[in-house]
Amino acid sequence: MALAIVNSISARHAVLADAAASAAYCALFIAASGLVAQLTGLPAGFVFWIGVALLPWAAALALIGRAETPAAGAVETVIAGNALWVVASIAVLALGVFDLNALGVTFVVAQAVVVAILAELQFLGLRRAG
Repeated sequence: MALAIVNSISARHAVLADAAASAAYCALFIAASGLVAQLTGLPAGFVFWIGVALLPWAAALALIGRAETPAAGAVETVIAGNALWVVASIAVLALGVFDLNALGVTFVVAQAVVVAILAELQFLGLRRAG
């Protein structure tokens, strides 16, 4: 069942799902940066500004996803951006950039996994589109 769903998702839908997830992170990080910081050990200012930085990303994803068939180069750029996000998330953990608690480590890993899955769905959708 899950494989059938994965095989039916287009690059467009994967980009739009990414836009929705990014917009949700924007809202959470901007509106509740203090709470996220308290729960995870991430600095509140960092959380807030990541939320602000994600605003144009989410908007760009929404614009790319509006096209019935998004340009391959645009989707490839999204995939590359997502890959950089995952690498940066791993670096934050590996380098001990922040004094994260257990929930913070789990949060960083979980959001990196979600971003990696979205990038994989975008890649598969782009490959199927040919």
